[in-house]
Amino acid sequence: MVSHIKLSANKQSAVLQNEDDTIAFGGLLANACRGAGVIFLNGNLGMGKTTMCRGVLNAMGHQGRVKSPTYTLVEPYELVTGMVYHFDLYRLGDPEELEFMGIRDYLEEQALVIIEWPEKGFGVLPDSDIDVFFELQGTGRLVRWKGNTERGHEIASRLAESLS
Repeated sequence: MVSHIKLSANKQSAVLQNEDDTIAFGGLLANACRGAGVIFLNGNLGMGKTTMCRGVLNAMGHQGRVKSPTYTLVEPYELVTGMVYHFDLYRLGDPEELEFMGIRDYLEEQALVIIEWPEKGFGVLPDSDIDVFFELQGTGRLVRWKGNTERGHEIASRLAESLS
């Protein structure tokens, strides 16, 4: 249990007060995913999406730097626990570019795929297992999540349990 992150009454949102909370939340999300799934991260610039990715990767055993793949579009991480692909589509010019880069190859059954700015890939990206939304709340962030598939509902449920 992470006591400083407060789970909402509906068990589908929490308030993150600072960077440490955001990293801790990422770790809880990683544990809830159990190494596989497609996660869409939604929110404006500076909301903590890449920081949360760092928490996911740290929880899965990555010890190096985590940078936003804004210019490369994807940063692969080969970890003992499995592959993680971190996409940042902010600078994507056209969703068709994802087809040219072989997006389907990244969507392996046992990989964890985290996609920032998923709306930029609309029409090419598959449905996500879980959507995570970031928005300002006071000096912190409100983070909400919604499962979209059977796997996504399981992830959402495990995430809520870990915050209870």
